[in-house]
Amino acid sequence: MNLPQGYQTVMPYLILRDVAAFIDFTKTVFGAEEMAVYNNENGSIMHAEIQIGGSTLMMGQSTEDWSVQNAGLYIHVEDTDGTFQKALEQGATVIMPVENKEYGRTCGVKDPQGNTWWITQTLE
Repeated sequence: MNLPQGYQTVMPYLILRDVAAFIDFTKTVFGAEEMAVYNNENGSIMHAEIQIGGSTLMMGQSTEDWSVQNAGLYIHVEDTDGTFQKALEQGATVIMPVENKEYGRTCGVKDPQGNTWWITQTLE
């Protein structure tokens, strides 16, 4: 299979109320890089792509024809506590507080767009 550079076999595609706010959230909290943004004639974001680490997420603005389609996303980070704090500072709400589990230091937050992020740091 020949995939375009930066793409994976399966990638999430989110339909969001406010794509620009979601991109800002992911940049601040997870260090996302904006890869592409295509606007509609009315200025809303028709399609956007970001990368977090080596993973690409695609998204578009919700419309009358395309209703919001949120996701649950699992992400590995270097520092769960720091990432959790950044998420809360950016308007996320707590789904599960930070705690140690057998698979690592983990927590869950819901971002302002309604997506759930399961944040985990592998402990050695």
